[in-house]
Amino acid sequence: MFLRDDARLKLNTLRCISALDLLAEDKLACVYDLYHVPTDRPAELKTSTRVFAVRVVTERKNPTIPSVAKVWPAADWHEREAYDMMGIIFTGHPDPRRILCPDDWEGFPLRKDYEFPLEYHDIPATTEFELTNPRH
Repeated sequence: MFLRDDARLKLNTLRCISALDLLAEDKLACVYDLYHVPTDRPAELKTSTRVFAVRVVTERKNPTIPSVAKVWPAADWHEREAYDMMGIIFTGHPDPRRILCPDDWEGFPLRKDYEFPLEYHDIPATTEFELTNPRH
């Protein structure tokens, strides 16, 4: 809330949350891209755009980060995607469920140690190069 509400910063827009897999460090992280969008007040229109990035690191075994969806509403879908793809749980999120994968999907597909399934509900699975494991 400080980054959004402080008169010197006014980082009133969340552009993106990018989830990172820091496998070598046994951690996961999120990078929050914030910026200031000038309002219609003439004094603010003359100021340059302010951009700021915040990196939050969490443990890999029980990855939790507090939700910022109440501070920046755009975080709602970004946090759901970071959960769905990387397994990061955003405490206090208003709707913590998968957004890209089916509800019964096992694992988190963008983690570097993800084991690609050989089938899903009896449907064979391969990568774009007809491999059963994208790392081989």
